[in-house]
Amino acid sequence: MKKHSGGCHCKAVRYEVETDLEKVIECNCSHCAIKGLLLTFVPATQFTLLQGEDNLTEYRFNTHKIQHLFCKTCGVESFGRGTNKEGAATIAINARCLDDIDLASLTRTPVDGKSY
Repeated sequence: MKKHSGGCHCKAVRYEVETDLEKVIECNCSHCAIKGLLLTFVPATQFTLLQGEDNLTEYRFNTHKIQHLFCKTCGVESFGRGTNKEGAATIAINARCLDDIDLASLTRTPVDGKSY
């Protein structure tokens, strides 16, 4: 596990997350595809929001189970909140929003979210 810093474009939202980035999900659902999201999921205990809670706005769609969170200033979705299949609090990290990440080095796992 490695600690990474990340956040939105304007830096109003900043966080730290512990993840190995072993793989990232590249989902083809209407939401992820249009935004180009590359997601990795971590337990909420591995995520610390450093600043910007008051600058987040939420969007839910489909099953309404995931809080897609956006910076009110720049509009970037750097992370989201939800639960895993066991009901544990989980954070979806947009790997594109992590500082100093070589996106080409990430192993992308395609997910057919369009069919769900």
